[in-house]
Amino acid sequence: MSDQEERPENGLRKELPAESPPRAPEPQPAPEPEPAPAGPASEQAPQPQLTGRQRLIDGLWPPRLTRAQLIVALLLFGLGFGLAVQVASNSDGDSALRGARQEDLVRILDELDDRTQRLEDEKQGLEKQRQELQSSSDQAAEARRQTAEKERQLGILAGTVGATGPGITMTVQDTKGAVESDMLLDAIQELRAAGAEAIQVNGVRVVANTYFSDTDGGVAVDGNKINAPYRFKVIGKPQDLEPALNIPGGVVQSLEKEQATVSVERSDKIVVDALRQAKLPDYARSSSR
Repeated sequence: MSDQEERPENGLRKELPAESPPRAPEPQPAPEPEPAPAGPASEQAPQPQLTGRQRLIDGLWPPRLTRAQLIVALLLFGLGFGLAVQVASNSDGDSALRGARQEDLVRILDELDDRTQRLEDEKQGLEKQRQELQSSSDQAAEARRQTAEKERQLGILAGTVGATGPGITMTVQDTKGAVESDMLLDAIQELRAAGAEAIQVNGVRVVANTYFSDTDGGVAVDGNKINAPYRFKVIGKPQDLEPALNIPGGVVQSLEKEQATVSVERSDKIVVDALRQAKLPDYARSSSR
């Protein structure tokens, strides 16, 4: 009985299919690599990284100038050239002083000090006149007195009145005939710069509009021919006038280079008696009302 009961169970088991083991997941195909784009770019090697200096050079060259930048560059060039010329001219002017002797440098400094003192004295004199005019009880009389004094001073400068005072006498002997008008004019300018107040040359009064010109065998002053020796009578401070003529490269040395002989004598009394007629200007008029 037990055997019959067991048989149907065995037959049922035989009819059922045997359990199969779980399947492994199927492998997925690997993605194919994308093909590199064809062309010359794929064949080029990677570019090297530029340094800061190389980038600066690439930015500056070749130059890419605009019109405004070109104009600014030209202006800066002109300014630099002008400064260079000015420095060179100043260096040339200072070379004469570098080669001067110590005594000459001391004389030049003394002359500059004297000019400064002379201007300071003139300033103080003008201030004194102003104070006297303001403090005077009779301002009209004081004004007339100062006007007369000013007229006398202007007459000396204009050459319409004679003058006397301390000064120097400079005599130029020119046996070779090499002295020209511009050399004598340089002497006048140097004397004026040193404080000369009245000058006459061979009997001709020198004023503001005096001119020198060359003539046959001599020199003319304001159209009046004068011959060597040329004698300058100058009123002023002798301590200023004589050193101004003897500075290195000055009037005396320039005349001596032309084989002229120059002598300068100081005097406590120089008389300048050559006169000029007062001439009214043709066009100039006073602007004061």
